[in-house]
Amino acid sequence: MITGDSKKAIVISIDAMGGDYAPDCTIEGIDIFAKSHKDVSFKVFGDESLILPLLEKYPYAKKSVKEIIHTDSYVKSDEKPSVAVRSGRKSSMGLAINSVKQGVADACVSAGNTGALMAMSKLSLRMLSGISRPAIVSVVPSRNGRFVMLDLGANIESDAADLARFAVMGKIYCQAMLRVENPTVGLLNIGSEDIKGRDEVKEAARILKGNPEEINFHGFIEGNEIGQGVVDVVVTDGFSGNIALKTMEGTAKMIAGSIKDGFKKSWLAKIGFLFLLPMLKEFKKKYDPRIHNGAMFIGLDGISIKSHGNADGFAFSKAIEAANNLVKHDIKRKIKESVENYHILSELL
Repeated sequence: MITGDSKKAIVISIDAMGGDYAPDCTIEGIDIFAKSHKDVSFKVFGDESLILPLLEKYPYAKKSVKEIIHTDSYVKSDEKPSVAVRSGRKSSMGLAINSVKQGVADACVSAGNTGALMAMSKLSLRMLSGISRPAIVSVVPSRNGRFVMLDLGANIESDAADLARFAVMGKIYCQAMLRVENPTVGLLNIGSEDIKGRDEVKEAARILKGNPEEINFHGFIEGNEIGQGVVDVVVTDGFSGNIALKTMEGTAKMIAGSIKDGFKKSWLAKIGFLFLLPMLKEFKKKYDPRIHNGAMFIGLDGISIKSHGNADGFAFSKAIEAANNLVKHDIKRKIKESVENYHILSELL
């Protein structure tokens, strides 16, 4: 943590220009978060002429933003990662990431281009020893609680060694964030039988099975089991993980919408709605993707958080909250120290 004048304070860097509704929603997100977290300060990177009027609109944000670093350069949503890496170092995203590398911020948050954020974070922050690729990891709601899932979109393809590394990092993340002492780990597959699935998934299962003292491996789990809370950590490649996550989010919206439509069909249904309202509010709160916004690029030597690109102010505040929690739990140190001691990782080198 960055040391303040009189006590240790968390400093978070914000890419104010990333996202569909930036910078309005990024500054609003800071304001919402700052109302209940007065001990956290911010460095904001972006167009000062757009940011300053918004700080006048949002008093809590104005008080918590300690520095605005002006740049009129930003990474476009459709910009290729290779282009962003070459030309985006002076962009709001690039500068926010670099502040973490320089040690003047504990974490950075961006709702910008996912591929660019990953590429620039990897280049600037570097990988932890023993880890070859970062993965997007997040806590996801299940029927009976919460679980950790990775990779949610950082890597389209992952080999067996990558999946095994994701399993180790997912376990450590789950222990730190969900306080599960010995998390069960499952590999997402098209069936539970050993003969099913791609070769890299079957090989990853063999590696994990061979290290029971380090990984509490459940085995394969199928897509219909993800949200049932069968395991504490779900491991997959980024292509499958991203589709699975968005399918779960879309299904929750579909169910909520169908229920809402059903209650409009008659007066009797509307009366029934009043009795079910508390339960429906709880359902919405549990599965609202805005509440669970904020995913970490795990495996980097620094904390870089990805917010949904279409996040509103409330959702962006949750991404900031995720960054704050990760810093408070000292997740970077825990992962760094743990991966150095895992025999399974040394075997993969």
